[in-house]
Amino acid sequence: MSEQSQSQLTLLDKRVSPLTEAYAYGLAGVLMFSGGIVATRMAVLELPAVFVGAGRAAVAGLLSLLLLLVMRQSLPERRFWPGLCVVAFGAAFAFPVFTALALQWTDASHATLVTTLMPLFTAIFGAWLSRQAPRLGFWLFACSGAALVLAYSIAQHQISALAVADALLILACLCCGLAYAKGAMMAKALGSWQVICWALVLALPVMLPLTLWQVPSIDLGQVSMSAWLSFGYLSVFSMFLGFFAWYRGLSLGGVAQISQLQQLSPFLGLGWAALCLGEQISAMQSGIAALVVLCIVLGRRFG
Repeated sequence: MSEQSQSQLTLLDKRVSPLTEAYAYGLAGVLMFSGGIVATRMAVLELPAVFVGAGRAAVAGLLSLLLLLVMRQSLPERRFWPGLCVVAFGAAFAFPVFTALALQWTDASHATLVTTLMPLFTAIFGAWLSRQAPRLGFWLFACSGAALVLAYSIAQHQISALAVADALLILACLCCGLAYAKGAMMAKALGSWQVICWALVLALPVMLPLTLWQVPSIDLGQVSMSAWLSFGYLSVFSMFLGFFAWYRGLSLGGVAQISQLQQLSPFLGLGWAALCLGEQISAMQSGIAALVVLCIVLGRRFG
């Protein structure tokens, strides 16, 4: 290779900063997660909610077990297991099961906006676990975005079932935010994809029996191909591959900063809801989504 070519590659490497790489991985993860709410809604319309929530984790757990065996990964050291239990509970159990239950009673566009609370919870837990709090500007805009979502949620509580759905969604975000933050810290020592794979395998003894328990209640003749494709998307992309990129981004760029990319989910999720489910997106929902994304930009600028 000529000296000129070597200098060009060196210059290119310098241009791609670690933070840029972190944002690229984080964005890839968000893109794969963005269709999760819509796919869950499509699946629970025809499949039992517990089957959808537990089944996606069970399938991802089996894929993780296969990958770990193929890559000949050794069991993690004992010091990692408590953290893996936290990730397994939040990311492999609480979020998929609670969101599936919630989406029996609410539409995907509403759920998409409520789950934009996730970045705030992730940042809070990340700051608590790492003992490195971001500056005041970051918290100001992060909390402003969360307040917009909460105000919208409270304004919609005219139906008791919707209140239950929102409570489940907020609880799902709380648990998963802790799992994201803890997993990101462990990814630096254990490896990004290894964290989620071991967590999914750890959850497998619970999620697989729970899935099989729901199988007899499924009338295969009544389930459409779109419902099964949605379930497949949740299992492979939202529950498995998306975490590879997401944890890599969090470990490279820091939990507080990269977690705010989740705030892009309103635009992506609302778009999927309109395209796949034909849901009508209100001006209020679009406005809140725009303001929340603005909070990301300002939080990144002044944080």
